[in-house]
Amino acid sequence: MASTPTGAFRRRIATVFALQFVTVVFVCVLGMYNVVSTPLVIAVIVVITALAWFITRREWRPVRALARVVNRWDGQSPDPGLLRVEQLSAHTDADVASLTRGLHGFAVRLANYNQRERNFTRDASHELRSPLTVIKMSVDMLAEEEGLSDFGNRSVRRIKRATREMEVLVEALLVLAREADSPMDDRHFIVNDVLQEELEAAREMLSGRPIELLLEEPARFALQGSPQALSVLCWQLIRNASQQTEQGRVVISVLPGMISVRNHAEVLETGPAHSPPVENVDRHGFELAIAQRISDRFAWSLELQTLPGRENVASIRFPHPLPAEVAEAGV
Repeated sequence: MASTPTGAFRRRIATVFALQFVTVVFVCVLGMYNVVSTPLVIAVIVVITALAWFITRREWRPVRALARVVNRWDGQSPDPGLLRVEQLSAHTDADVASLTRGLHGFAVRLANYNQRERNFTRDASHELRSPLTVIKMSVDMLAEEEGLSDFGNRSVRRIKRATREMEVLVEALLVLAREADSPMDDRHFIVNDVLQEELEAAREMLSGRPIELLLEEPARFALQGSPQALSVLCWQLIRNASQQTEQGRVVISVLPGMISVRNHAEVLETGPAHSPPVENVDRHGFELAIAQRISDRFAWSLELQTLPGRENVASIRFPHPLPAEVAEAGV
């Protein structure tokens, strides 16, 4: 397409208004010296103004057409073909053509991103979950073998814990990869039920370690969102708290509109009379990067505090808690 030089639109508009100004001044001067009558001066001014408006409107037409195309865009499946520069008129201003090329490139990248997201969520759901299921079943059968040594039992527990962590990581990636308005992220569920399921899995993963998991439920409420996301978030906080504790308690409390995870670490006694812990504890902790991203995604405020007495507290505050009856009624 042979486009006009950059800035031609501004020059044409400036020319129109300059000619309008000169014509109006000229007609007014003629009127002042009584060369033409006052009604004729007014008529000429009206005609010149109308012509300027029509010319400006005509010059603005490609921009309006581009705005209508963008307004009809579907964010889920944008059609880059609507913004191909080849479809523009040969007289389209270069600035408009440049804007069209930029929007076309953006639409292409957005369409490719949506396709990659669909491919990832589909492949991760199948290609990663299936091997993890096989590993879990194999480890469960291995754990039932008689005569397994202490080293073998510890290895089985490590594999089960690593498998569970991999499952949670896959779920977290799927949650974060989905669109924010996904139907899976708009369900009513009871927070207490999600926590109880996570605690059962966490107790199994902490088998053999001197850590006690306690659930306090002075409140019971529901949320509208993704139970999967809350499950992953709570698992990460419980995992982080247990990693910071060699022996002691991890207390999960359900309070009105919030959840807190506290670890009460006890000083581990050493000496001949005290045997070392069954397994080495991972002291580095979890960076909570995934937990923070999930809390940001769903606007669940995550707060981390370190209190005196070797106590760490992680709190999740929910801006719009619902009565538990809402989820129980299936609303």
